[in-house]
Amino acid sequence: MKIYSLTVKNFRGYRDEATVIFDNLTAIVGKNDIGKSSILEALDIFCNSKPIHPIDKTDLNVEAASEGDNNVEITVEFTDLPKTLVIDSTNETSLSDEYLLTSSGRLKVRKIYPNGGKEKIYIVANHPTQENCADLISLKQKDLKKRVEDLGLDCDKTKNAEMRNAIRNYYQKQEGDLCLQETEIDSSKENVKDIWSKLTDYLPVYSLFVSDRTNNEGDKIVQDPLKYAVQRMFNDNVIKDLCHQIAERVISELQDVATGTLTKLNEMNSEIAGQLNPSIGKEEELKWADIFKNVSIAGDDGIQVNKHGSGVRRLILLNFFRYEAEKRVTEGKDVVYAIEEPETSQHNEHIHMMMEALGTLANRNHIQIIITTHSPYLVKQLDYSHLRLVSEKEGVKVVDSIDVAQMPYKTLNEVNYLAFGEVSEEYHNELYGHLDSRGDLKVFLSAQPTYTYKKITKSGSIVQEQLSKTEIIRHQIHHPENHNNTRYSLEELKQSIELMRQYLIANP
Repeated sequence: MKIYSLTVKNFRGYRDEATVIFDNLTAIVGKNDIGKSSILEALDIFCNSKPIHPIDKTDLNVEAASEGDNNVEITVEFTDLPKTLVIDSTNETSLSDEYLLTSSGRLKVRKIYPNGGKEKIYIVANHPTQENCADLISLKQKDLKKRVEDLGLDCDKTKNAEMRNAIRNYYQKQEGDLCLQETEIDSSKENVKDIWSKLTDYLPVYSLFVSDRTNNEGDKIVQDPLKYAVQRMFNDNVIKDLCHQIAERVISELQDVATGTLTKLNEMNSEIAGQLNPSIGKEEELKWADIFKNVSIAGDDGIQVNKHGSGVRRLILLNFFRYEAEKRVTEGKDVVYAIEEPETSQHNEHIHMMMEALGTLANRNHIQIIITTHSPYLVKQLDYSHLRLVSEKEGVKVVDSIDVAQMPYKTLNEVNYLAFGEVSEEYHNELYGHLDSRGDLKVFLSAQPTYTYKKITKSGSIVQEQLSKTEIIRHQIHHPENHNNTRYSLEELKQSIELMRQYLIANP
């Protein structure tokens, strides 16, 4: 499965619903403290039982709380769904056959956190509301069997999916309509809980790499990725089983040695032997990972990872996560790999190489890459279709796809304008020059109102001309020595840029 969208409501700065649509590679851009990190962390909270920043009451939007709306909502839609799956213990079925998909054919799951507390999980689906079909997904096998028998239906009564399908087909023929509508199916209900548990096995693995990780010396991954890998490996069930077999064998033999020793001692001095007992310890007290506590990645000079500069540490850690993502895919997992500000502490050469590597990862099946960034240099290496702009419109935070570029080639000035709202004289010049090269400049300028501009002639005299605001700005950019006119404002520069962009949009 892949993540198609995330919708948050009442989560931190997001009072109203805000939705992000994801591609294989998605870059979330915007000003500082606008809510970029909240998007990645909302996914982490949704996907992982132990997120980096667990949700609590402080995550509830302040405005929502003041109005008595105390539910944080995080909703995720998934695509690339398995064609068949086992959602109960009887037989294969499909999410479509069970009416567990939206009208758009996606799996939509909503998690609600009252006051930032324990989650309530709902599958939001275009589901039957017909009286005798609305509850089928929550019925136990014995209840399904009774309903099938009451209707006199001929189907395999040992398979829940077949009984549900037979009942739906019966009422579809009888009434011609199952009355489908968007429904929240509570996963805490009987049987649905088991279905949700099965569904989680198909969800992608979400791995978040936060920007401030390198500043936390207590983080095992920061200390050394190999140490973190050791901890993870000893949580693997196969390795746990092997360790259990070793522990059982060693404890058994130690018990034999201790018992044999005390038996022999008893032959010589029963009083002393009677005061002694074997003390072997318990298997759960064994710390297997400590056997490998000295593993590390270190330089030729012996300096450990966590003693290097933040840029080197972060580069090593990013590549460790790249390796982990690729390894999970080879194990048959769908992986979503989220990185907050990958450009942090990196020079441009490493940023370029990193984005090439992440782009290659994103082009593989079963991998999605999501990043947040402040770097225009990084953004310039992406397609505009990859960009999502977080902004605030009339007090409401929204996440939009970036407007279509208007220059015939990719420019850093246009990237900055589209991604970060950065208004520059250079971008104004590029748009002006592009209109001129197309032969559209006169037509564009003729539609604008004119203003008086005082021009300095070659002889040094001043003449007054009637020019559009765009022309005046163009002259002031190229003739800063002329102080006879009021300098344009940043807002006027932005308005002129927008006028040229809108003309190019309307006249492609």
